[in-house]
Amino acid sequence: EYQWKGAFYFIQGADPQFGLMKAWTHGDTANGDDEWGEEIKLAEQAVQAINKLNPKPKFFVLCGDLVHGMPGTKWRNNQLQDLKDVLKNTDQDIPLVFVSGNHDVGNTPTRETIDEYRKNWGDDYFSFWVGGVFFLVLNSQLYFDSSKCPELRKAQDAWLDEQLAVAAKQKCKHIIVFQHIPLFLSKPDEDDDYFNLDKSARQEIMEKFHKAGIRAVFAGHYHRNAGGSYKGLEMVVSSAIGCQLGQDTHGLRVVVVTEEKVVHKYYSLTELGTQGIEKELLDLLAKQK
Repeated sequence: EYQWKGAFYFIQGADPQFGLMKAWTHGDTANGDDEWGEEIKLAEQAVQAINKLNPKPKFFVLCGDLVHGMPGTKWRNNQLQDLKDVLKNTDQDIPLVFVSGNHDVGNTPTRETIDEYRKNWGDDYFSFWVGGVFFLVLNSQLYFDSSKCPELRKAQDAWLDEQLAVAAKQKCKHIIVFQHIPLFLSKPDEDDDYFNLDKSARQEIMEKFHKAGIRAVFAGHYHRNAGGSYKGLEMVVSSAIGCQLGQDTHGLRVVVVTEEKVVHKYYSLTELGTQGIEKELLDLLAKQK
């Protein structure tokens, strides 16, 4: 789909993170994640809301932390199975796009943890086209700490440069990136934090993205809504389907891509499931047909 065919939209979700809610309330995030019934219900609610949408979204992207159990921990396989069981009810005409998070590949990933992720969910970085728009999925954990697999970080860097060169030649309408950890939460020069990429990695990536003309980066990880911009590059941080760490509601983001711009709005699961997408956004889709 290299050619622009008119406006479309997709759904972004993040952090279903089966197991975090109990771990968080019990103050034991290392191994208090032995129950995730609440998260199963929320993920089911998300899938039901998406299935009801008309017109259908082009795809549903999940920006990491699919489950809470880190690689090799006790409840992880059960959490993975339960999430797959929920997601397989997604309308078969809506492709699922998976992005790896720190809980999916480990805070310090290794070749083994990344291989395990790939077996479960597919590649940890890849690109795809939808109607003249170029999408890049990145493994942000390699930018966060690649000390145990430096060769994988190098491989992703080389691949990314190659992809951006392809995008430049193809004259795509927009380039949009998905990753788990935000480049920054509100300001490009903010201090390093658990929830953003450290300044040295961040600056280099932001500049590369800016030069390539990337329009927006969508991430999760923060379990709150946030964001800002850097030289016209928008950083969009979406809150979680699962455990909330701030004042936001469990929700999903609707992203409309028109010829000129990328417009998005965060909806609570209840709101999206009962009322669907608001008229303003639907009008943007209709206008471009």
